[in-house]
Amino acid sequence: MIKLLTYPDINPQQWQALIDRSPYATWFQTKEAYEFYASNPEEMTPFVYGVARECALRALCVGYITKERSAIKQYFTRRAIIIGGPVIDDDATAEEVAALLNAVKHLPYRLIASSPHRLTNPIYIETRNFHDYSRRKDVFQKSGFTYQPHLNFHVDTTQPWEMVENNIGKHRRKYIRLSMRDGAKIIDTPALEQVRTFYTILQDLYRTKVHTPLWSWEFFERLYHTEHVRFILVELDGQIVGGTACVCLLGKAVYEWYACGLDDCRDDIRPLSVAIWGELQYAAENGYPLFDFMGAGSPDQPYGVRDFKAEFGGELVEYGRFLCVRKPLLYWIGKIGVKWLKRNK
Repeated sequence: MIKLLTYPDINPQQWQALIDRSPYATWFQTKEAYEFYASNPEEMTPFVYGVARECALRALCVGYITKERSAIKQYFTRRAIIIGGPVIDDDATAEEVAALLNAVKHLPYRLIASSPHRLTNPIYIETRNFHDYSRRKDVFQKSGFTYQPHLNFHVDTTQPWEMVENNIGKHRRKYIRLSMRDGAKIIDTPALEQVRTFYTILQDLYRTKVHTPLWSWEFFERLYHTEHVRFILVELDGQIVGGTACVCLLGKAVYEWYACGLDDCRDDIRPLSVAIWGELQYAAENGYPLFDFMGAGSPDQPYGVRDFKAEFGGELVEYGRFLCVRKPLLYWIGKIGVKWLKRNK
């Protein structure tokens, strides 16, 4: 008999065991990730569902519901995001996976009574897949989740560091070498104030180029204090000029969650390239078999970020996203509105 579980019912040891053995595991489906989401009630409402059979945990899904802050925007932007996609036992049945997806699809109106997110009933639910769910695709589609193509880069870091480094494009390696020769330094254990400077640079990037909301400083401060998180920053002349924030799943992967750099700080310095070089080196030298760039855009649209990431020697993969639209009219109004806002900023 299949049993649906929520956070209080999920055995932590079984949760970790599923993460350890599942081919779909990511940091974003761990108990640590759920508890990190829960520590940010001003930003998001977390949820987790598990499916058990005969007391054994077979599949699990961690995500969060969020929305933009203004009263009008939040009505059209409330959404549930599942980073990495659900974690599923390799031999889980279609029935077990469908039970998990059905629970997610029918997220309750209010998950946490005390949450400041009064509207927690999402317009849509999106999984951002970091693994190949193609053999599960039929179950997702029958459960109301449509497949959306989306690209990503995975870098194999099982090789010795010298081989990983040599796989970086010739010109990109040159930029990195010259940047470090001319004074750029990697800070792999930064102080909180240095992370604050990184956040300021990231904030400016999101405001001027990305045109999407960024979490508050408090979110990044809590991230800094989370165990399996690393900030790899770049310093030039005593100032932080860029860096990355990545999360790590032991024995599995390093995930680049946020990245930015002041490429105009000096003509001969490429801070972001140096930071990514530092991430790759950390993964290769600390037993992480994979470096995950966490996205490279839609395959049918040109994307300069994808061209940049391609220079770091990774494999271009298309694991896509699954989308479940629960309120079609609000979804399309919101989608058109977001496009209009980006064009007019």
